[in-house]
Amino acid sequence: MIETEDHRQVPSADDPRTRPVRSYVLRQGRMSPAQERFLADMLPKVGVPYREGTLDFAEAFGRAAPTILEIGFGMGETTARIATGRPDENFLGIEVHGPGVGSLCKLIAEQDLTNVRLMQHDAFEVVRDMIAPGSLAGVHVFFPDPWHKKRHNKRRLIQPDFVRELALRLAPGGYLHCATDWEDYAIQMLEVLAGEPLLANSAADYAPRPAYRPLTKFENRGIKLGHGVWDLVFLRRAEV
Repeated sequence: MIETEDHRQVPSADDPRTRPVRSYVLRQGRMSPAQERFLADMLPKVGVPYREGTLDFAEAFGRAAPTILEIGFGMGETTARIATGRPDENFLGIEVHGPGVGSLCKLIAEQDLTNVRLMQHDAFEVVRDMIAPGSLAGVHVFFPDPWHKKRHNKRRLIQPDFVRELALRLAPGGYLHCATDWEDYAIQMLEVLAGEPLLANSAADYAPRPAYRPLTKFENRGIKLGHGVWDLVFLRRAEV
């Protein structure tokens, strides 16, 4: 930390806690009355507040079970469907946008999902400060913002430093599953993931879509138009 002229403490450029370039822009959008209602009612019940300190999964979920981290769950439909089909696992979803958080709160209430918890916070900080090494059974990163303009590629979430942090938090045999519908981002993802020594590809390059990941309506529409979708599933090595 360094001290400014007005005596504020701010991170120095070489401080290991310095936040990298953010992979999102906060565009909260308009929340529907239902999203607002369920957000207010459910988030106190299923929300996990950000704090600097290791999160106890058993305490947060009320049980000990393999835990999957999902980064950027959007409107939550995929999260809810996966959690429904895998009731013996816990799912911790992270999303910064209010309408998406409200939408998943609504799905949790309507479907009586007991194995989902939510965080409305920056994923990098959550992983860095709250997720213990070797504690996750899996990580899902589905259709992150592709930042398709070349000058914005640096904002993409899947970068070597962040992938290293995710790999460290996977238990041996745990998996990192990414999916994108932008081919150049898929190429970058494959390069970055293959370059992480802690991870091993489960396929020769891109993986078949695992049965647990449902097709979204947008994905189905894209497939009908001839657009590609690329899944990547990498496993945490037992030893390196």
